Amino acid sequence: MTEKVSRRGAVEMGTVLMIAAFAVIAGFIYWLNGQAAEQRALDIVEDTTTTVVDTTPSGATPVGAADIMMDASPYEGQLIRLEPQMVSSLVGQQGFTLDLPAGPFLVSLSDELRAQNLEIVPQRTVVRVTGRITAMSPEIAAGWQAAGRLTEGERMVAEFAVHFLAAEAVEISTAAPAGNGGA
Repeated sequence: MTEKVSRRGAVEMGTVLMIAAFAVIAGFIYWLNGQAAEQRALDIVEDTTTTVVDTTPSGATPVGAADIMMDASPYEGQLIRLEPQMVSSLVGQQGFTLDLPAGPFLVSLSDELRAQNLEIVPQRTVVRVTGRITAMSPEIAAGWQAAGRLTEGERMVAEFAVHFLAAEAVEISTAAPAGNGGA
């Protein structure tokens, strides 16, 4: 007859490991539940529409992202209302860029919006912007930097734009970004 002396401790250790595994699984499920609660809270916040500025100028021409992303010059000087687009990044205190399929498009906050103490909208927010398409020049970007709204690096980013949208109204939207922008 053979003795099974070496297996005595393994049975006791197996029970301890099984209890530890159940505790780890319970902790993981508790953590997942907390993450799901946070996500549900974010979904509730994202479903609400907040108007940052509700002074949409009348007479604005509705324009799609596809119309301005490659060449905005046909709209230069015109008051347009851009379909909802996602904010891709902030550009100093001057404005932000929209995430269009062909690349970022610069939006500059007007003096009136800054005078109303409009906070820059956070990244990944979907916005509807109304404003005038304006040709960018080094003088405009230098003026923004001189006013303390841009750093030297942000100024170079701004100068890269051929046109920008001088925003007169910004509205946070719950609509999905139109087209491929922000996808």
